[in-house]
Amino acid sequence: MIAKKLTIGAQDGLHARPAGDLVKLVKSFPGTQVTMSTEARTVNASSILSILSLALKKGTEVEIKADGPDEDKALAEVIRFLESL
Repeated sequence: MIAKKLTIGAQDGLHARPAGDLVKLVKSFPGTQVTMSTEARTVNASSILSILSLALKKGTEVEIKADGPDEDKALAEVIRFLESL
């Protein structure tokens, strides 16, 4: 398992459209579990409703964890996606 923290920089935070794109990205790594955590809770990043329940606004710190055969690549791709918003 590997993990990395980042701060949401998108002006609108992580809303429905990018959350849907994130779910598609996470699901492109079958067998690798990706989770997102805030101080309040941890959710599975392959569920759009779970991601939206985090209410990630600009400036929110989130920890991304990946565990599985493609954990390095999955974590790198998810971080790159979130930083590009």
